[in-house]
Amino acid sequence: MAGHRDIQVIVAEPAWRRLVRHADTVAARAARAAGARGTVVLAADRTLRGLNRRHRGRDKPTNVLTYASPAPEILLALGVIRREATAAGRRPAHHLAHLVVHGALHLAGHDHHHPGEARRMELAEARILHRLGVPNPWKRA
Repeated sequence: MAGHRDIQVIVAEPAWRRLVRHADTVAARAARAAGARGTVVLAADRTLRGLNRRHRGRDKPTNVLTYASPAPEILLALGVIRREATAAGRRPAHHLAHLVVHGALHLAGHDHHHPGEARRMELAEARILHRLGVPNPWKRA
């Protein structure tokens, strides 16, 4: 566990430590850079699948889920993030940082259901990730 400035990171799935060196630190830095408060949970696909099924009616894991109450929480799925990073040719640590920032922006009220909102959210993500030294995930290589 790592805690700093109102961020707590829980590594619920130990394999995160094999995928991303210092995964807890990467997640905490990204959450702080995005102004998040609360808890970041580095979980397994099965955890996010259960939550996704229960709360969104989708019986599959998803990369990130956020909950504003009872306390702010960002949950991330190891397998989904590993597969997405591989498919996109990105470093798993960079993809993790991106999705923590993405989740933090959702908690701050951002959304991406409409093109204008999506573009604003992408720009905000790119600015925050730039400060972290993470390449813009929206730029095509």
